Amino acid sequence: MEAHYFFALSLSEETKEHLHKWTQPMKEEGAFQRWVHPEDYHITLAYLGSADELDPVIQKVEALECPSFSITLDQYGTFGKSDSPRILWMGMQPTEALHDVRDSVYGACGEAGFQLDKRPFSPHITVGRKWNHDFPFTSEWLNSFQPTDRHSFTPGEIVLYRTRLDRLPKYEAIYAKPLHADRHERKDTYGTAD
Repeated sequence: MEAHYFFALSLSEETKEHLHKWTQPMKEEGAFQRWVHPEDYHITLAYLGSADELDPVIQKVEALECPSFSITLDQYGTFGKSDSPRILWMGMQPTEALHDVRDSVYGACGEAGFQLDKRPFSPHITVGRKWNHDFPFTSEWLNSFQPTDRHSFTPGEIVLYRTRLDRLPKYEAIYAKPLHADRHERKDTYGTAD
């Protein structure tokens, strides 16, 4: 099975725990067919698909200036049919810094020759897939599960993930670029792409 790759912002362990806790009541209800493993939660910046050569794009991302910034989680939303969504996600409050990082990474991937999704950036964290109830999905149903508290975090790094469909969690980090205000503080962390 061919591996696919994507760049994403990693989440803190505390953030993963919050998302897992908030999602648990829907999970117990069996509302969606599949649930994302908490270790696989992330914010996609650029989906590359399959790739023969990753060094050029890693070098371009490595050269980017990417200061750290804060993200505040917001509310659950969905993609797909209004009465039977295919994706359940957690959104976040708009921040210019997040869009700037995405634009930088997206641009670097384009310069490296990757054909990328042209749809507008809609930052989200996928938590569930494929509506599973025998009644139509409604926003009223979802509103009963919206978090009542807020959670903010500072993403630690931009990560290049490889999808491993035969494993759980299924995303394997093969390169990470820490986010820092000062690029000279940075330590490079290369994984092995076996």
